[in-house]
Amino acid sequence: HILNAPYVWLPLALIFFFGLFDFRRWRRVAHLDLLFLLGFGVSQLYFNRGEIGVSAPLAYIPLIYLFARMLWIGFRGRGTGLRPSAPVVWLVVAIVFLFGFRVALNVADSAVIDVGYAGVIGADRIQHGDAIYGELAFPEDNSHGDTYGPVNYAAYVPFELALPWSGHWDDLPAAHAATIFFDLAAIVGLFLLGKQLLRGRRGRDLGVVLAFAWTAFPYTDFVMQSNSNDGLVAALLIWGLVAFASLGWRAVLLALAAGAKFTPLFLVPLYVTGYRGLAGRCILRRPERPASTKWERITALRLPSSLATRILYFGVVFASVCALLLVYPAVKPGLAATWERTIQSQLDRTSPFSIWGQLTWLQPLQTLLLLATVAGAAALALVPRRRTLAQVCALSAAVIIATELTLEHWFYLYIPWFFGMAIAAIAVDASEPARRAVVVSRRERVSKPPSRRIGLATSPR
Repeated sequence: HILNAPYVWLPLALIFFFGLFDFRRWRRVAHLDLLFLLGFGVSQLYFNRGEIGVSAPLAYIPLIYLFARMLWIGFRGRGTGLRPSAPVVWLVVAIVFLFGFRVALNVADSAVIDVGYAGVIGADRIQHGDAIYGELAFPEDNSHGDTYGPVNYAAYVPFELALPWSGHWDDLPAAHAATIFFDLAAIVGLFLLGKQLLRGRRGRDLGVVLAFAWTAFPYTDFVMQSNSNDGLVAALLIWGLVAFASLGWRAVLLALAAGAKFTPLFLVPLYVTGYRGLAGRCILRRPERPASTKWERITALRLPSSLATRILYFGVVFASVCALLLVYPAVKPGLAATWERTIQSQLDRTSPFSIWGQLTWLQPLQTLLLLATVAGAAALALVPRRRTLAQVCALSAAVIIATELTLEHWFYLYIPWFFGMAIAAIAVDASEPARRAVVVSRRERVSKPPSRRIGLATSPR
């Protein structure tokens, strides 16, 4: 609706860019990152004109750039940081104003697309004990709405209880309320993530910067005005980073994010190893006698038992949450039908909103990139050997962007999936003294290690 009007979109983009701009050091690479984040607008300009043959290829330019930048920050840990010239107090005022503006637009002038409508329908079916998957589960005006994970429908239940569905595709107040809540959860999560990234007042100020970036960024507002479920995925991923120091909680939150939409599953190798890759944990066990057989030579290099315990603990928690999420679909209509309506339907889907859907002869390249994405995500269990929380944010964003590059159906609503992680990685200056980013929980360690062993970013002093 009105969000697409140039007199609304362009001021938002300018507020986002200049609100985060450092006029004293205008040559920062982070400013270029901001421009590429806004660069999706060039693609969307053609999309709004109906020229998807131009809009789809243009979207890959900022995606590829941001993927490369996230890998650079993730492996090198050399973010230049964002140091807005605007005082923090001004940013706080802007956050309040912009959030109020977003909510006002949502209530007065926004539509609920089929994605948000599906969440309300699924919530209503859960309340009545009906199946949320199956050919006859959803009404004809949204017959393919049962393609998402069970978390998506469960998340709408409280809002559907408060604002019941009429049975028709009307204003759907429950979808509006859910979208506003997901957006607020992302804003609060980013503020707390800033406090996790840096110490004391610097961390609080960074949290304000991240919250401002979210409220000013046009594409997070795009989700708000579409009333889609993509804000839920973004919020869960942000909170997974907030709770990253806790092995159990990050397993729970990652499972919930994957239970809404399945892309976060690619983050499992990174999340299971945490702040140090497996390559940084390997120790050489010195045998009492030289290894004489091939098997003894292989097993001479083994991992500490505590690491095996942590991997097992993460796996048990993650698998338990996933199993609980599948209990209801397993009863009605069964796991086979659930697989067919969700994963299988996504694999079989065709869409003109990507180069893969427009140019079918590129499918071998798409398959190759998908395999490379799986291999790259798995490699993050090994490298880099030491990671700060900012590097984890960057690597997480890189994984999500890589998966989006291979999607058959890509849309601008998917940008917020990685935006919270990406802006956190961009905003942190590598020269800043980091907060003790790893407040290691008892489940995360057996004995208290020195700070140098958990990948802390330190001051150059």
